[in-house]
Amino acid sequence: MEQLAERLQASLAALLADPVLPTAIAAGGTGMVVLAILALLLSARRRRSETVAADNLRAELRLARDLMGAELAELKGRISTIADISSRRETELGATLDQRLDHVSDRLGQSLDKVTERLAASLADTGNRLGQNLSDQGARTTDGLSRLYERLAVIDTAQANLTELSSQVVSLKDVLGNKQARGAFGQLRMEAIIEDGLPRGAFEFQATLSNGKRPDCLVRLPSAPAPLVIDAKFPLEGFEALRLARTAEETQGAMQRVRTAVASHIDDIAGKYLIAGETQDMALMFVPSEQVYAELHERFPDVLQRAHRARVVIVSPNMLMLAVQTMQAIFKDVRMREQAGLIQREVGLLMGDVTRLAERARELERHFTLAAKDVEKILASSERIANRGKRIEGVDLAEVPESKAAAE
Repeated sequence: MEQLAERLQASLAALLADPVLPTAIAAGGTGMVVLAILALLLSARRRRSETVAADNLRAELRLARDLMGAELAELKGRISTIADISSRRETELGATLDQRLDHVSDRLGQSLDKVTERLAASLADTGNRLGQNLSDQGARTTDGLSRLYERLAVIDTAQANLTELSSQVVSLKDVLGNKQARGAFGQLRMEAIIEDGLPRGAFEFQATLSNGKRPDCLVRLPSAPAPLVIDAKFPLEGFEALRLARTAEETQGAMQRVRTAVASHIDDIAGKYLIAGETQDMALMFVPSEQVYAELHERFPDVLQRAHRARVVIVSPNMLMLAVQTMQAIFKDVRMREQAGLIQREVGLLMGDVTRLAERARELERHFTLAAKDVEKILASSERIANRGKRIEGVDLAEVPESKAAAE
């Protein structure tokens, strides 16, 4: 049947490929009948193929069902075996757990007893330590309170000092605001530096010169023909105005004010205190403010040049201390030179004493040598006397003949 259908299909394909077929179909109905027969044959072949495929599918399904049933039976057997094994192991596990729980319960009871004993001992020890700690804490608290009271007392003292310092600052502000008081402040600071660094008699405050002027201090250096003049000046108004200046005009005006004030002080010192033959040709202008001194060196080099030409040196407190230390070194050097002769004389006398001591030591050594020889002689004589005494003690007088005894 299948071969017939294939042949019919091949014939149909050939007919359809023939170019005369459409003309034949149009000429009569024989061609239509042939086409209908071919269509029926093709439909029968398709149904036959579908029936065969359905039978094959049913056979495969039956085979798969049989295989699944066998596997299900085998699975049921394995599940049953696993259930039996699990039941036995569960029983064994329960027995083992019961044994271990009993053992753990016994050990836990023993451990709880030991822990209870240790806890009781620890509580007792802790109680003792707590009591001791409380006692120590009480002592430390008492000590801390006493220290706190002491610190409060120190704080009260510091507060009182701050109050006093505040009043002193207010008074210092008043002093700096008053020109005369400010000058006295600068002079006192200069005097304190001079008195701390130079010996008495090397300086004099408010000494009167031949022209009737009285500089703040004259320092008489050793081997110098004339004393050095030190005068304190405190041109604060111009610098204060310079500090408070906000505009360029204010700054320029304040700087001109500073130049005028400092130049006036320089001219006063140069004109009043530099006297030929009576004072040195150079004087110190003491400015009791490091800030003012720094401002002069930073912003007013022309003023410093003017002071240099006038042979007036502007010094701050630190610079004056350095100058005083230099003067102190000069005084020490002069004193050493003055004492050089005395030192040489004393060294000569000391060398004479050392020479005499050496001679007397040699004489004493000779005396010791002679005394040692005499002592050796005395020791030798004493040894001979002792030996003779031993021989005399060893003599048996009863056995010695009379003639021998008489001879001896």
